[in-house]
Amino acid sequence: MDEDVRRRHVRVAVIGSGFGGLGAAVRLRREGITDFVVLERADAVGGTWRDNTYPGCACDVPSHLYSFSFAPNPAWPRNFSGQPHIRAYLEHLTDTFGLRPHLRLNSEVRDLRWDADQLHWEVVTARGTYTADVVVSATGPLSDPRVPDVPGLDAFPGKVFHSARWDHGYDLRGKRVAMVGTGASAIQIVPAIQPEVSRLTLFQRTPAWVLPRADRRITGPEQWLHTRLPATRALRRALLWGVRELQVGLFTKRPDRLELVERLAAAHMRRAVKDPALRAKLLPDYRIGCKRILLSNDYYPALTRPNVDLVASGLAEVRGSTLVATDGTQTEADAIVFGTGFRVTDMPIAQRVTGAGGTTLAEEWKDGMAALRGASAAGFPNFLTVIGPNTGLGNSSMILIIEAQLNYLADFMRQLGTLGGRAALDARPSAVRAWNRKLQQRMSRTVWNTGCDSWYLDAAGRNTTAWPGTTAEFRKVTRRVDLCEYQVLRPPGHTRRTAARAEAVR
Repeated sequence: MDEDVRRRHVRVAVIGSGFGGLGAAVRLRREGITDFVVLERADAVGGTWRDNTYPGCACDVPSHLYSFSFAPNPAWPRNFSGQPHIRAYLEHLTDTFGLRPHLRLNSEVRDLRWDADQLHWEVVTARGTYTADVVVSATGPLSDPRVPDVPGLDAFPGKVFHSARWDHGYDLRGKRVAMVGTGASAIQIVPAIQPEVSRLTLFQRTPAWVLPRADRRITGPEQWLHTRLPATRALRRALLWGVRELQVGLFTKRPDRLELVERLAAAHMRRAVKDPALRAKLLPDYRIGCKRILLSNDYYPALTRPNVDLVASGLAEVRGSTLVATDGTQTEADAIVFGTGFRVTDMPIAQRVTGAGGTTLAEEWKDGMAALRGASAAGFPNFLTVIGPNTGLGNSSMILIIEAQLNYLADFMRQLGTLGGRAALDARPSAVRAWNRKLQQRMSRTVWNTGCDSWYLDAAGRNTTAWPGTTAEFRKVTRRVDLCEYQVLRPPGHTRRTAARAEAVR
C-alpha cells in the first residue's frame, strides 16, 4: 500500500525541497523530530536550482557562503558555482542527512486548512490528504515565474518560454531570438546564447548596474587544504561574510555614499562598450543597489557583437512574428525568452492557505505581506514561513537568513513541547503590527525605498521583501521564540484542570 495512503497524520509537514525545505528537514531531525514529511510538487529536490537550467545559469553569491554552515562543501570548483554543482550539493545534502524517506515527490499542495477543533492543519496534496500539527512553508520567492500579459502573445507563431522553464528541446541555433528583461537571469543567458543565434534582440525596460564578477577556478591545492584543515574553509567563509556585513550600512543607512560603487560599475561598462550611443542606453539613472546589483564579465562584450540589438524599451505588443516595443521599435523573432522574474510580493502558496478566521493568507495580505520575524502570520497558528516577508537580502547570502529562520523553527517546536497537551501558537496581531511598523520605519531610508521603483516593492509601494539590517542582527532577533508575542491555543473544552493533569502525566 502507498505510504501516502497508510500514513495520514504527521507532526510537521514541510512544503518545498529547495534550500529552505531541506534545511528545515535537517533541523527537525537534529532536534529529534522524525515524524515529518517534505511535500514537493516536482519529481526531484532542488527548488530554484532544479527549475532554472537555462544556459549560463550560476549563482552570484560566492560558493563557500552559499551553503549551509552545518554542511560545508570543501570541493566547490569555482568561486561562483554553476547550477549543476549547486543542485548536486542539494542532492548530496538529502542523502547525507537521510532525508529521502521523508520526501513525498509529485505531491503539490493544493489546499491548506486550519482545523480549530483538532488544532491541526489539513493538507490536501496531489497524492492524498495529510493532517499536521505544524506546517513549514518553504516554497521560496523564486518558485513561480512571472510572465507579463503582452497583447498578441498568444498568437505568436514561434516558441515562447520563461528562463525558469527553459525548453531544452528547442534548438536556438540559427534562430532570431528576443530576450525580454535584463535581470540576473538575462545577463547570464545573453552571452551564453549570443554565439549560436542568428540574431539576438534584447528588450531592456530598465538598464541594470553591472559589476565585474571575481570568478575563477578553485584550485586542487585549495580544495585539499579546505578538506584537510576545516579551519581554512571556515576562515574563507567568515571573510566572505564579514565583507558583506560591512557593506550593509551603505544600503540601509547611507545610500548617498554608493556613488563610488556607481563609478566602478560605469568604468566596467566603458572598458567593454566603446560605442557612446550604446553606453547611453546601458547607463542606469537610479542609485545603485536599489535594484539587484548584477555581476558579469561577459554581458557587456556580448552586447557589442554584430548580431545583437539592444532595444531600450519594454515589449508592448506582438503582431504575428513581429515584436513591437513601447517606443515603437519593431523586430522579427522566431522565439521569445522571458527573463521577467518571479511572483515575489504575492506568494502563490498564500492563496491556498486558509487560517483560523476562515480567510486565506492571500486575503490577509491583500494590503501587503507581514509576518512576525519573517515567520508567523497572525491568524495562522502553527504555520511558519521560511524566507517569509522582509527576509530578503540585497548583498549577501540567503542561506544565512534561512539558517536563522531554522533556529526560530527549532525553538518554536521546543516551546510547543513545553506547553503540555495539545496546543498551538498563533502570532498576536499586535506583535505582528509592532514588528512590521519598526521594519517599515527602518526601511524608509534604505536604498531599496529611496533609490527607485523595484521588484522589492509591492503594488502599494511598500517594501515587503527586504531585511533592513545585517544577517547577524537577523540571527539575533530570530534566536528565540518570545511567547509573549503569541497566543496559546487549546482544543475546545480544554480547562486548566485538564492542562494540569496532562502536565502531571508528562
